[in-house]
Amino acid sequence: MKRLYNLDYLRGLAALGIFFYHYFSWTFGKPHANMILGRIGVYGVSIFYILSGLTLYLVYHSKITNSKIDVLDFLKKRIFRIYPLLWLAIISSTLISAKWPGLFNLFSNLSGLFGFINWDGYLATGAWSIGNELVFYAFFPLFIYSMCKSRHLLIILSVLIFLIYIFFAFNVFNPNIHLTDQWTNYVNPLNQIFLFLGGILIGYVFEKIEINKYLVIAILLIGICLYVFYPSENDAISIVFGWSRLVFTLSCFMICYSFYKMNIIVPSIINKPLMFFGEISYSLYLLHPIVYTLIGIILTYSSSYFKLPTFSHLVISIILSIVVSYFSYNYFEKYFIKMAKSKNEIK
Repeated sequence: MKRLYNLDYLRGLAALGIFFYHYFSWTFGKPHANMILGRIGVYGVSIFYILSGLTLYLVYHSKITNSKIDVLDFLKKRIFRIYPLLWLAIISSTLISAKWPGLFNLFSNLSGLFGFINWDGYLATGAWSIGNELVFYAFFPLFIYSMCKSRHLLIILSVLIFLIYIFFAFNVFNPNIHLTDQWTNYVNPLNQIFLFLGGILIGYVFEKIEINKYLVIAILLIGICLYVFYPSENDAISIVFGWSRLVFTLSCFMICYSFYKMNIIVPSIINKPLMFFGEISYSLYLLHPIVYTLIGIILTYSSSYFKLPTFSHLVISIILSIVVSYFSYNYFEKYFIKMAKSKNEIK
């Protein structure tokens, strides 16, 4: 598959958005849902899900066309891509917290089963979304089979999953209760899987359809405007309940679709940093909370010897998170990615 760098750009931007959302929240307090950063904190992960489904479709689309896919090879690549860094984040978070999570909870996190049976019992900050991804991967072969063998089955699955999405938006969530108090329902994979399927459907429906670049830009601008200017209240529940959920979902789909179809040559001075953050996005997403916590511990213990400005925790954490993520990607993630490849792929 020809690599679509635009998708890497968007993945990196989403990771940076969540990165800054967390650091802003932990330093200054959680931004409101009527602020751009507050919306990124909720829907940045949604963009990850859409990109995940779209990217997997594009990787396996030739096999879909030929009505065959090696499920074991797919699972092997996903396991080597996801688990090593997830284990590192889980173990590091557990050691830092110095609290024994219980044998079952530790096992469910390390095995990835928490995404299926205990989706709000994650031990590493942000790992709930990885648990969701593992659930999506379990459904992916079924989606592929339906594309190969029965479009009617694909339509039925798509409608059913969308109806579940609607059910959560209009019936499960209570608009009068803070989202943090309804977090268990929000991180339920059934509340998120439509986003992953939607990414697959974008590739399936639009792969061979050429779109005028000006129309693509218009779609992107409309998506961004919906994302930024659609009215909401302060609490995040206002952007995940009812029609607001559908509007923000549409904006995420429009943004992902436009990046997918955008055929623009980006100057090197912009391309390099965007690619850099796209490549380290998984490490940046999982490791930045650990870095922030460790820096906080170090600064607390050192405060009796010397005092740093109050913003030093934030600045040091930002710089160190990026550095750690760079080394994690190049010397940890890449090692396991290579291990998952066959000899022919390495050649």
